Amino acid sequence: MTRRAFTFPGQGSQAVGMGKELADAFPEARAVFAEVDEALGQNLSATMFEGPEDVLRLTENAQPALMAASMAVVRVLEARGVRLADSVAYVAGHSLGEYSALCAAGTFSLADTARLLKTRGQAMQKAVPVGHGAMAALLGLDLETARAVAAEAGQGEVCDVANDNAPGQVVVSGATAAVERAVEIAKGKGAKRALLLPVSAPFHCSLMQPAAEAMQAALAEVAMQAPAVPLVANVLAAPISDPAEIRQRLIEQVTGVVRWTESVAWLTGAGGVTHLYELGTGKVLTGLAKRINAEATASAVGTPADIEALAAELSA
Repeated sequence: MTRRAFTFPGQGSQAVGMGKELADAFPEARAVFAEVDEALGQNLSATMFEGPEDVLRLTENAQPALMAASMAVVRVLEARGVRLADSVAYVAGHSLGEYSALCAAGTFSLADTARLLKTRGQAMQKAVPVGHGAMAALLGLDLETARAVAAEAGQGEVCDVANDNAPGQVVVSGATAAVERAVEIAKGKGAKRALLLPVSAPFHCSLMQPAAEAMQAALAEVAMQAPAVPLVANVLAAPISDPAEIRQRLIEQVTGVVRWTESVAWLTGAGGVTHLYELGTGKVLTGLAKRINAEATASAVGTPADIEALAAELSA
């Protein structure tokens, strides 16, 4: 029996031109981009479609942009008769993608999601002065070894595991000097590669506590509904549906580990999911899913052709 989940990409999947093909093809996509622009009081869609790349990459722009592209796909599917509650068993998202997932499942309105992500991006950027924090990917190490590397690299500074993306792909985050030490230590412990990531702040580590407090304040003000289907939460790698718990886990997620390997393992194991669909820009999560569980079917849905194919499949 086919059992599906929709997943939503995180930061790093943005690219100039994102969403433009959808806007050109579908009025529902144009309406999403217009609503996000209005909610933010900025022409974000122009930055998405035309760049410049350095402006799109800014955390406060990349986060709502990725959500808008994902929601454009969702709205086009809905216009073709696809009801999320009837089509999928779960939703999940990588870091900011959790907000996209919750918007798709009806927990937050589109305008509120855009404003929350703008706030989140600004708060994450402000939490640590530029240059004082870094992130690095440790490739070829298991999670326990990566944790040991982070602990050894700390030396009184913050160095935390931030993302467990797939077997052999763990990201650490923290103070710049500590993360640089982690890169060297990881090479000595057998990492195939260890490299600093081109990010503007050290996400998902304890240095982000000011941003967690900002999100606690922002989330307290926003109307929330129970999602149409459960969210498999980053910090739990387990499904939740209660709005109060969702709020709490979103706050924890700012400083917590994105447990993506375990989340996909839960979906394709206990969750019984056979088909994972990544809605929005890029194919990062699709690639990770195949590394986490080679048995699962994973595909990206980001182009007009992808959407039409999925709509046909779901209405068959």
